[in-house]
Amino acid sequence: MALRASVRRAAVVLLSAVTIVGIFASPAQAGSWDSSLTGVGPGFESRRWYQPSSSTGTTIKFTGCTGGNTVVNVTLYKVVNNFPDTDYTKAAFTKCFESPTSTSTGNWNDHGAGDYYFVVNDGGVGSYVSVKYLVVSY
Repeated sequence: MALRASVRRAAVVLLSAVTIVGIFASPAQAGSWDSSLTGVGPGFESRRWYQPSSSTGTTIKFTGCTGGNTVVNVTLYKVVNNFPDTDYTKAAFTKCFESPTSTSTGNWNDHGAGDYYFVVNDGGVGSYVSVKYLVVSY
């Protein structure tokens, strides 16, 4: 009887530990990085990141934009070796120009595992832009 009770207690302790670890652990495929931009011109390419295939897709947020225009276009690209990189829908960020704490967000669906980057004002349209804080989540 004492053995059964100790096994039951051990199971409860183990289950509690697994639950606590699960609460604080981030999803296995989730990733992000943050940075800022200072005076980048049309065609600026961000750093590259590896994105495992996940159902979360990609989110890019710009906070506190300044520059010659009141819009910055952001295009997500996937690196394709030995071929032109694949570009996805362009997002027009305008809200981030309203104040130093205003944020614009672009969301892209999951496009599979691979290396990604974004381009600011792709195609040479627009002026120089600075972004106080940016976050890429995938």
